[in-house]
This record gives sequence, C-alpha cells and structure tokens, in this order.
Amino acid sequence: MKRVLSGVQPSGNPHLGNYFGAMKNHVEMQKEYESFIFIADYHALTTVRDPETMKQLTLDLVLDYLALGIDPDKTVFFKQSDVFEHTQLNWILSCVTPHGLLERAHAWKDQLAKGKKEPTMGLFNYPVLMAADILLYDPDVVPVGKDQKQHVEMTRDIATKFNLAFGETFKLPDPYIPEEVAVIKGTDGQKMSKSYGNVIEMFADDKVLKKQVMGIQTDSTPVEDPKDPEKCNVFYLYTLFASDDEKADLEAKYKAGGFGYGDAKKLLLEKILIYFADARKKRIELAGNLDYINKVLEDGKKKARAESEKMMAKVTEKVGFVKKFI
Repeated sequence: MKRVLSGVQPSGNPHLGNYFGAMKNHVEMQKEYESFIFIADYHALTTVRDPETMKQLTLDLVLDYLALGIDPDKTVFFKQSDVFEHTQLNWILSCVTPHGLLERAHAWKDQLAKGKKEPTMGLFNYPVLMAADILLYDPDVVPVGKDQKQHVEMTRDIATKFNLAFGETFKLPDPYIPEEVAVIKGTDGQKMSKSYGNVIEMFADDKVLKKQVMGIQTDSTPVEDPKDPEKCNVFYLYTLFASDDEKADLEAKYKAGGFGYGDAKKLLLEKILIYFADARKKRIELAGNLDYINKVLEDGKKKARAESEKMMAKVTEKVGFVKKFI
C-alpha cells in the first residue's frame, strides 16, 4: 500500500476552502493509502507568538480533523512537536541545501516583496523543515495546494542533494493536487482565505455561519429578472454540495426569474448545515472529552516516532554519527 503524508498548520477556524482544498481529501485518502497527518505546530511558530493561542489553535485543529472523519486507527495522526526527529533531520538537510534554493522560495520572496520587517530564519528555512517533515516518513505522495507545490519540488531537490552526497537514502515523493478543488472561491469571488476576510466556516455557530453565507457578494439584478448562474458565486458554492438534479433545478430557477439571490443563499445555508451536521455535532462531543484527544495524540506520537526513528537510524549512519566506537 502506498503511503501519503500531509501536515497542516494550526491557524484558526477552518473554512470551505480548507475543507474542499485539503481536509476532505485527507479523510478520503486514508481509505486507500497508509496515511500520516500531522499538526504542523513548529511551522506555526513563524507567525504565532502567544503560547495560549498556540495551544488553542492546535487543539482546535485536532478537533476539526477528528470531527471531519480522520480515523486514528487508519491514520497516524500526531503533532509535529512531539517528534524531535523533525528538527534533527532539519539541521542535517540544512547542511546540504544550497542557500540560493531557499532564496527562490515563493513564500520567502513574497514576504520580502511585502516589506516584512525582519523576516526570520524560521521563514527562510521553512522549506527545509518541510522537507524533513516529508522525508522522515518515506511517503509516495504528498497532497498539497497549488501554492505548496514548489515546497514538494524543493523537497525532491534537497533529497537528491543528500542522496548524491551520502548515498541513496530518501525516496523522491510526488505532489498530489486534485485540479477540480485546487482553489475554492470566497464570498467575494476571490480565493477563499482568512487574510481576505471572505470565508465560510463550517464549524462557526449558526448565527455567524448565516451572516457569512448571507454576506456573499452578488450583482444588482432584480428578483423578477432572469439571472446567469455561471456568474453567481452563490450558485458556484451551492454546486459544491448539491446533486446534479439539485444543480439543474436551481439553474432553472435562476434563468426563469422571480427567484432572488437571498432565496439562493438560504438554500446554500441549508445545504451547508445538512452536509456538516454530523461533523458539527461530533466536534462538540470531542471538545468535552479531552482524555480521548490526549490518547489519540499519544498513540499517534508513538506510531510516528517508530517510523521517524527508523529513518534517522539510516540517516545518522550515512553521515557518520555513531553511538560508540568499536
């Protein structure tokens, strides 16, 4: 069975872009792959500076994934910071990674272009830590969004550098990007993103969720006039949840006229609440059972450490580190 690995930064309430762009895929792939999913809390340190915020964001993401269907019996689910080999391999890989390769990273160049004050070495070294995250577990494929494809390519470059220097050690993983859900539009028609403030959060309370859905931008076509579903973001978001018959029915209502955008938004809200009903209920239950959450993460740590220790034994032998001389 092929192995899949992905890491997710704890960065606040998940939205439909996160779900359809990555989280749904992570849940589905555990049925066909040997799956490793980790909470990338080391990476989160590039932006999070408050310990209580870090704790809450991490817990929230664990709850989100378990509620959406990550099965700890099928997926090795763990926190990055629980496996010290991530940072150990990060340093070793840093010693074979060309400085120029990291300077070409999109995330680094974007921060410099934005005039970010004192960009940190953590941000600069981000691709090397990501390479360590991946290579530790010898995966065949790494699901990523289009904006992360370069990091997988850099991981392959770094692995090749190490293999050339010390002998064949690391497998070169392939990125996996499902084109049909690579980018999800937000309430303003742009890519859904917290930084744009255009998100729809599936675990928000009913009032917040309703406000987000009813706030989707539309044109000024009167209720009585026909409307073009292809140009309507409400219709687009509805298609993410609806059956073919439901899509056809809503399309007919748009084109016939006498059907307002407000009516379409109510249909969308109903669809979202139905689609995520079980997950929303399960998340509330999980939040009240932290003993179970801790057990899941402890079990995941043990499984992840078993794999990372095997890889690091190979790596340290290759580079000449020894426990004792004989």
